[in-house]
Amino acid sequence: MTILENEQTGLRLEEIRAGLARSIRGRALKKVLLIPPDFTRMNSGAGIITAMYYELLAGVRVDILPALGTHAPMTREQQVAFFGEGIPEERFLVHDWRGNVSKIGEVPASFVREVSEGLMDDTLDVEVSNYLLDPSYDLILSIGQVVPHEVVGMANYTKNIVVGCGGSRFINRSHMLGAFYGMERIMGRDQTPVRRVFDYAQEHFISKLPIEYVLTVTTTENDKTNIMGLYIGKEREAFERAVALSQKHNLNYLQKPMQTCVVWLDEREFHSTWLGNKAIYRTRMAMADGGRLIVLAPGVRMFGEDSVNDRLIRKYGYVGRLRVLELIKTERELQDNLGAAAHLIHGSSDGRFDITYAAKHLGREEVEGAAFGYMPFDEAAAKYDPGKMKPGWNVLDGEEVYFIENPALGLWALEGAF
Repeated sequence: MTILENEQTGLRLEEIRAGLARSIRGRALKKVLLIPPDFTRMNSGAGIITAMYYELLAGVRVDILPALGTHAPMTREQQVAFFGEGIPEERFLVHDWRGNVSKIGEVPASFVREVSEGLMDDTLDVEVSNYLLDPSYDLILSIGQVVPHEVVGMANYTKNIVVGCGGSRFINRSHMLGAFYGMERIMGRDQTPVRRVFDYAQEHFISKLPIEYVLTVTTTENDKTNIMGLYIGKEREAFERAVALSQKHNLNYLQKPMQTCVVWLDEREFHSTWLGNKAIYRTRMAMADGGRLIVLAPGVRMFGEDSVNDRLIRKYGYVGRLRVLELIKTERELQDNLGAAAHLIHGSSDGRFDITYAAKHLGREEVEGAAFGYMPFDEAAAKYDPGKMKPGWNVLDGEEVYFIENPALGLWALEGAF
């Protein structure tokens, strides 16, 4: 196991490269699969790490399978922006979460019932991309960032495999498990019902594959990503060490609730509410009852990341946990797409605070049809100019506003929440 940390300035590129080189030194490798995140994790540090591994593995056949999960495939422009120009397009594979997967085992209903405190009593079929089952790979390196997450608690480790490279059945059921249990009981924590299910899959099925984990903890400053920690190995301890560092650097504690919160969604990263709703669930633990959340979304042009989920979101909207649970009882298409149903729950404030999307590419009728408030982007950006606000508390025309530059980078909560 390789562990590198520098909480003051972040790791230098030469330190990172040396750590990566050490992780593969002395191995007789002929074919390697790299599993980085996609472009929606552009602040993970995984882009430069993937490019470094590709260079270090010169002479070895290297394929790259971005862990898309339910996201849209990466464009060549995104590949170059994230990984650089040194990796040819033909080296990239595309994960098909609805089709190109195989079942490798199942988590028994009795275990799911135990960890969920009786909220779910289903067997969960563990599915992974068929690319991971190709016996010609000598080594599979799963690369990604540990950061607070709304479904599993802390992102990455086995999540990169069973969700990022997983199948629709497992993604749907595990996301519904998280929604049933409640985001506030999950986000920012290691031991959650969903993580315990992932751990079961790791222990019984994934450990049989030649997978090792390359985990980062990052912060950003002036649009620069700093890798504060790098953790490489098969052991869960690597993940636990990363969790501890992320909880120090990616949890943002507030002394008082946010009455008005403005969140900026970088158009390079956020093109759907499926992604952009991080603005909602990463802030909800710090939002005041009756408060206002304003999402500046210049790049958001759709709801779901594929046509099926987009249609379901448009049809049912972000109508709150209780209403979605009622709909699941009668609507077969939600029963067949529980991941989308879970997303509808995650994207609602359950009536606690108002959510306004200020979008360029979605009209008022579309946004309000999804149960959000609407404000024209130019109007919102003029009133809450992201170029004039600093991260954290600001005062604009006498109004106290909390500004967040990128909701994907952390979790905001009131002091004492953990």
